[in-house]
Amino acid sequence: MKYLIASLALAATLTPVAQAATTFTQAWTFNHTTAGTGQTSEIVSHDSATNTLWIAGLVGVDVLNASTGALIEHIDTTAWGGTNSVAVHNGMAAIAIENSLDRSQPGVIKLFDTTTRQLAAGTHSITVGSLPDMVTFSKDGSRLLVANEGTPNLVGTAYTGTDPAGSVSIIDMATRTVTATAGFAGVSTTGSNVRGQSLIGVDFEPEYIAVNSAGTKAFVTLQEANAVGVLDLQTNSFTKVIGLGTKDFAQPGNYIDPNDQDSVKQLRSTNVKGLYQPDGIALYERNGQAYMVMANEGDTLESETDKKRVSAVTALKNSSPSDVQRLNISVPDSSAGNLVTFGARSFRITDENGNEVFDSGSQLDDEAIKRGIYDDARSDDKGVEPEGVTLLEIGGRTYAFIGLERTTKGAVAVYDITDPAHAAFIDMIVTNGDVSPEGLTTFFANGQAYLAIANEVSGTTTAYAIHSAVPEPETCALVLAGLAVLAGVRRRQRQG
Repeated sequence: MKYLIASLALAATLTPVAQAATTFTQAWTFNHTTAGTGQTSEIVSHDSATNTLWIAGLVGVDVLNASTGALIEHIDTTAWGGTNSVAVHNGMAAIAIENSLDRSQPGVIKLFDTTTRQLAAGTHSITVGSLPDMVTFSKDGSRLLVANEGTPNLVGTAYTGTDPAGSVSIIDMATRTVTATAGFAGVSTTGSNVRGQSLIGVDFEPEYIAVNSAGTKAFVTLQEANAVGVLDLQTNSFTKVIGLGTKDFAQPGNYIDPNDQDSVKQLRSTNVKGLYQPDGIALYERNGQAYMVMANEGDTLESETDKKRVSAVTALKNSSPSDVQRLNISVPDSSAGNLVTFGARSFRITDENGNEVFDSGSQLDDEAIKRGIYDDARSDDKGVEPEGVTLLEIGGRTYAFIGLERTTKGAVAVYDITDPAHAAFIDMIVTNGDVSPEGLTTFFANGQAYLAIANEVSGTTTAYAIHSAVPEPETCALVLAGLAVLAGVRRRQRQG
């Protein structure tokens, strides 16, 4: 018995060896462009009440059977404006619509009953801020948050009219009224490399929102500003803006391909830094600590007046190596010997204060190259451009799915992020016929887990069934390891 106790104690000190095997099977694909409505596929949300997927696109929302991918109904929203986003909770779909004639003017949220697919009874139209770009419910559905990007109108490369302030509208779903509009006036900044008011046409422009499970905080990506805003949902006000810093592409593990015309797909040490500038964001918790998971796409001003090739800026051209002359850089952030480009070509996990816990380095580009789907024409910009992220808890593990906007085929990277500091690459899902994943969501239907991917360029939505095998209990593996060590000890004792 004493040997068994000793072996169990020893086993407890060993690293767990078992992990669930996860595989993905394509369930179906629907091509929205063949429906004759002019629809595309950008943002996808699942309704558990009806097992339907609501897909926002250019001219409205397509409602699909989540199990088969069959089109149930197309909802045309063009009479109200341009559709940007959709979110569904407990039988209610919220569609974010911008003013198509003048996007600096207020937008609107339209509420639909997911059973009838008609405008909801009672109040179903809620005026929000300028250019509502993303919408999400709190976990309990009591509040609806809207990211009002507040981008001015653009003619050619020139902004016209008013540059409205970015904000977040907070809607009480019990009364269906906007109870607060949170802006950024007077909000302090932390961290580093916050791009902001010094650039013409740049404001803090909310891009994407993630709400914590308690419904007390929201984290809002401010992509062009290279920052995240922290929104207190008890006071309905922003408490701070966190600058996300830069990533050093000269460091091992962070290498990039900076040249689109050298006929070589090769990641190498490059004396350039990248602004993280995340687009999509998701939240999860471990041991009472919240973690942000961000897809570091990168973005210029919409006018692109802040972007030039290194070779087009004389002061930078003469002081930079030939390998980076084609690279597009942020002119306001760059100087001789300090080139700064857009995006980090990775996904990143930070704590809620913005402190880095994990970054995927150059792995997304590297895995795309290995699979023959890396688009070398994007090397001078932002590589594979991680766009969106969604999470799934299954088999006792937490997985992150990261959509890659710029690969030659639709691609979604899968990571096990159960341990935030030791995220592990699992697979890259590649789909023939899909191009440019924009929105992703995971859901369960009839006990089966699924991933749904909305692909902007191909205008397709694809669903994958996710299969996670039950892992061998770690405790059993550890006991076996301990017993093996014990057996070795007993053999040595007998031999002695």
